[in-house]
Amino acid sequence: MTDWSRLSHAYGPADDIPDLLARIGSAPTAELWSDLWAALCHQGSVYPASFAALPWLAGRARCGEREQEVQAVLLAGAILAGAGAGAGAGPGDGAGGVRAVFAAEAEDLLAAANRHLRGGADATDYVHLLGAVLGLEGVPGWGEELAWGIANEEYQVACPDCEADLFIALGERGFFSAADDYALSDGAVETRPLRPADPAALDGIGRRLHDLALADGQREVAHVLTHVFGHGTCPSCEARFAVADRIAADW
Repeated sequence: MTDWSRLSHAYGPADDIPDLLARIGSAPTAELWSDLWAALCHQGSVYPASFAALPWLAGRARCGEREQEVQAVLLAGAILAGAGAGAGAGPGDGAGGVRAVFAAEAEDLLAAANRHLRGGADATDYVHLLGAVLGLEGVPGWGEELAWGIANEEYQVACPDCEADLFIALGERGFFSAADDYALSDGAVETRPLRPADPAALDGIGRRLHDLALADGQREVAHVLTHVFGHGTCPSCEARFAVADRIAADW
């Protein structure tokens, strides 16, 4: 039996978590899930109570209600990604200790994530589930960053040469780099087009994600991924850079 009063979350002692879990279990709402996220994975930081909630999340991922299962998978993936980033205190020795203690739960959650990944998710849900899969697998960095950037159609990175803050646009506005906030600017913003990777030349995590998206019929996501793992140019100094490398530089 977990003694929640001895654990902490983002706002202090975690003795309020059992009541929150019970309320979600009996009458789940988006607001209650938001409260749970805020307590257990606040801006990517995780806490002792975050890991203690993993068994409950694993059970919720088998409840038979798709929306609830997906919510559980996404939060668990974010928690384990946070453990991998060292963003909180967990049992054992860092992320490896957390995964050793909760290996069975992580396996169940990963199975649920893969099931929903191939269950006809729309593009936005798909990229969030991809991120959860990577977090549950322990793939460094991408479990946190992948979904945020693709879902928001933007990454923010630093130029490797002049260190200018750059916006990497990926979506309806196009695929380009900009040194100014193009979304808030009233005037013309100087941009440079991104150069997508040749899918046949992709390797590593880029190849895996691209091939997975194609296999799952997510061609739009696969197209965006060629730009995430492609190249950009800094409008300020004309330096060329690998987009994925600049995303990873912030980890």
